[in-house]
Amino acid sequence: MTIKNNPSEIIRKDQQFVWHPYSSLTDPIPAYEVVSAEGVYLQLADGKRLIDGMSSWWCAIHGYNHPELNAAAKDQIDRMSHVMFGGITHAPAVSLCEKLVDITPQGLNKVFLSDSGSVSVEVAIKMAFQYWISQGQPEKNKLLSLKGGYHGDTFAAMSVTDPVNGMHHIFDQVLPQHYFAPKPEIGFNQEWNNTDIAEFKAILEANHQQIAAVILEPIVQGAGGMHFYSPEYLRQVRALCTQHNVLLIADEIATGFGRTGKLFACEWAGICPDIMCLGKSLTGGYMTLAATLCNDEVSRGICEGEAGCFMHGPTFMGNPLACSVANASIDLLLSQDWHANIDRIESVLQQHIQDFSDLDTVAETRVLGAIGVIEMKDPVNLAEIQRQFVEQGVWVRPFGKLIYVMPPFVITNAELETLMKRIYRVLSK
Repeated sequence: MTIKNNPSEIIRKDQQFVWHPYSSLTDPIPAYEVVSAEGVYLQLADGKRLIDGMSSWWCAIHGYNHPELNAAAKDQIDRMSHVMFGGITHAPAVSLCEKLVDITPQGLNKVFLSDSGSVSVEVAIKMAFQYWISQGQPEKNKLLSLKGGYHGDTFAAMSVTDPVNGMHHIFDQVLPQHYFAPKPEIGFNQEWNNTDIAEFKAILEANHQQIAAVILEPIVQGAGGMHFYSPEYLRQVRALCTQHNVLLIADEIATGFGRTGKLFACEWAGICPDIMCLGKSLTGGYMTLAATLCNDEVSRGICEGEAGCFMHGPTFMGNPLACSVANASIDLLLSQDWHANIDRIESVLQQHIQDFSDLDTVAETRVLGAIGVIEMKDPVNLAEIQRQFVEQGVWVRPFGKLIYVMPPFVITNAELETLMKRIYRVLSK
């Protein structure tokens, strides 16, 4: 059945048939119909034009409707949109894997492609477990994660997400049980104190014979609280994992491709994990694609084991259309002075976010790279504050106490200043 292009009809049908993420069907949060997008703007069906401060959940780093990414998609779809990856290869996937090996921390040289960030985490965890099974140590079947972390919505990913505040605590009776250390308390620029790593160290020392891997978000804990922590913590974790023969998985799904001011957040600490997860901005927000990278030790350990191969194979693995756009997105990012651009965004965010600290309702503000966070003292009413943001001509999607922005890298200073001023206008009411 064809639905007429009538905003009220679309919304009515949406409420009747569509289940949105993190949304109730009995008491749904209002949805806003977008009819087109260009640059940093979302065009609503009712005529409103919104500055997108979210990069569509952090992935549209080049903004919308970018001519180079459009061209890559159009060129590839005329050749082939998809072929199975079992027993078949193609230039877009090979080129992408080569690029990822080249730009990620040295030592990560094997790439497994998948469909989404959550699946890349599942793949990473499965790699870690199969590695130890292949080494004749199946008892290493637990993971150590950090409180305050978030790794996705699929089951293995949920099991290593914050067990209390990570959106998945209601599943605690059905999820695998793993170890959790306190979240790092020392902020990004604060002076290091060894007490911050003490409990993590104690858990690892006491249980390393059962722990297959540590999984964490380097430097920035994203959806679990938008918390920035000291690079020294990450260096200490890397050293402890090496000392106790435990793999390190870095979840760079949100932080990869320049968002924090480094191409990958691991670079802040100068470390290389054994396994790295990528997603979100991998394709510049055009379509879903993810990658799990590992080092030679992990890949050999898995493939020289009983199974003789890694036991995983997504149907749309290595999708040529997604890989072509990902290649174009990475080339576009690296062809520019992306580092100076992130510094520019960080500077504008720092200038404007200070104003929020004077509001009685605000507990804390913080900025790192192209991430700006306003932490409120109390949780916000999402539906109401979203309505007010839309009325002001901006798109911001808060959660809990956090109002944050991760704008597209193409945002101008004037657009970013407008975004922040309009957010301030809403919060100062």
